[in-house]
Amino acid sequence: MTSHTATLTPEQAARLESHLNWGGYQLREVPYARISGAKKDVNVTLYLSGKLVVQGKGTREFIEFVLEPEIIGQASLGYEAVLDPTLLDPRIGVDESGKGDFFGPLCVAAVYVNATVLEAWKTQGIRDSKSVGSDAQIERLNRVIRETPGCQVSVIAIGNEAYNRLHARHGSVNTVLAWGHARAIENLLERGALLNPPPVRAISDQFASSKSTVERALMDLGKGLPLVQRHRAEEDLAVAAASIVARHEYLARMKQLEKAYSMPLPRGASPAVESAAKALVERHGAEVLPKVSKLHFRTRYRVLGEVEPPSKPWKKPTNTGSEAP
Repeated sequence: MTSHTATLTPEQAARLESHLNWGGYQLREVPYARISGAKKDVNVTLYLSGKLVVQGKGTREFIEFVLEPEIIGQASLGYEAVLDPTLLDPRIGVDESGKGDFFGPLCVAAVYVNATVLEAWKTQGIRDSKSVGSDAQIERLNRVIRETPGCQVSVIAIGNEAYNRLHARHGSVNTVLAWGHARAIENLLERGALLNPPPVRAISDQFASSKSTVERALMDLGKGLPLVQRHRAEEDLAVAAASIVARHEYLARMKQLEKAYSMPLPRGASPAVESAAKALVERHGAEVLPKVSKLHFRTRYRVLGEVEPPSKPWKKPTNTGSEAP
């Protein structure tokens, strides 16, 4: 166990701040943090929001001997399922990879878990892919997920040409993403008895301002399954697993593109990505971009020397869709 997050009450936060101030920690400045300190094998950061993040090889020891007895006053580590039995519910988690990358496809994964699967993952380190430090670890965790008896996996990879057609038709990344989520859920539900026991809900991150964006995209079987959309959904183990599977698919397909065009294609949308895109166009012509990139990114306009469209003014989103949990 190398990481842990929790939300502290104001009283608990005050106790933790006192502990860090007087407990021999090396204090440091962290943006938006109330206090942050480090000791051998553990880093502890308390944010102004009350969110606590503990990291390092000493995470479990800190929880068992400091956080639980001195700060929270309650033993919870190892008793999560007792305190919240819904953590063992059979369910489907959904997540995506590639949404913020100029190069490469958009990959969406849905993963079915039950109590047996979750028990098997206790010591495997399944977690949000963004906190996994290497592609090799993504490879290992993807293998663990796929080889766990009872687990079911569905992956939807929307290649760049299909992605660009869908985006041009709908004018929204969220609409394309909603379709991918809905299709991945539907593919799992079509397996029927292999999902044993049947899932009681599906969980995904709330990436659109209105929850109805995904709800409208659900297909025949998906409409009969309660859909939970929430921020930081990757804290749920089913969603974390889906994030790993989706990332693995994205990385695998990026390797295929790099091999096909004999050059590295950086991730994200950085200046390095722009430079690589210009080199790619110099070698293969502008017609290569729809095959390897997401054309609505502003990177496309800079690479092709086109006039960038004006930025749309930011507006506070209004949630006009369903408010079902």
